[in-house]
Amino acid sequence: MNWINNVVRPKIQGILSKRDTPNNLWIKCPETGQMVFHSDLEENQWVIPGSEYHMKIPAKKRLEFFYDKGDFELIETKEIKLDPLKFKDEKRYIDRIKDARKKTGMDDAVIIARGLLGGHPTICIVQDFSFMGGSLGMAAGEAIINAMSTAVKNKMPVVLFSAAGGARMQEGILSLMQMPRTTVAVQQLNDSGLPYIVVLTNPTTGGVTASYAMLGDVHIAEPGALIGFAGPRVIEQTIKEKLPDGFQRAEYLLEHGMIDMVVHRHELRDKLITIFSHLNVLK
Repeated sequence: MNWINNVVRPKIQGILSKRDTPNNLWIKCPETGQMVFHSDLEENQWVIPGSEYHMKIPAKKRLEFFYDKGDFELIETKEIKLDPLKFKDEKRYIDRIKDARKKTGMDDAVIIARGLLGGHPTICIVQDFSFMGGSLGMAAGEAIINAMSTAVKNKMPVVLFSAAGGARMQEGILSLMQMPRTTVAVQQLNDSGLPYIVVLTNPTTGGVTASYAMLGDVHIAEPGALIGFAGPRVIEQTIKEKLPDGFQRAEYLLEHGMIDMVVHRHELRDKLITIFSHLNVLK
């Protein structure tokens, strides 16, 4: 009887039961509904073949595609006190941070690294939207400031990939203070005569757009990226008017002189190397 219960029945149940499929095995294009195998999407730098829709890309993967041979060194930033305001809404802020860290494997929404771009040492700052919407808090602000100071000290250019829903509400005024702090850090980089290139990805909004994301020497956007301060729906509700088609998208901003160029992700690395060569950075 034990043989039937322990061997036969589990085998029959295994044959009849539906096999579980990982939730992330196939990725659906938000625009066309096209289903793409996850590994194929990763090989294509998270760009949907056919529609060319630019999906959000994990921060460390972005660094691998950015640096020569995918080699880079992460730069550590000093630890910031978690949950200084003891904030709680439907859930404690400290628990939200722990969940985001477990989900992403990151300490916070921003990581910084150093490596070679076209053979030249370059600092790269990447915001990851998967960590609490890429929101700007004290830890993210400190990382950006650390990146700028490291660049000044070592005479290195900076490339920043922005992706954020704005300031982190759970940190209140402490989050908003990161806007002037990062602005001062950018100014110090400018005073040193070092290039600062910003790549605006989808989405870049709120206090991030109102500070360091729009202070670059050159502003590049990925195709279709949403870029602005308040979202289109909020603006429509405020002015009681229908916004133009494509409002706040990268192509609309390019047409109206808000950014310098829109560059496909596959062409971005070569474009940055070309820009640096014109700025006499790569020697």
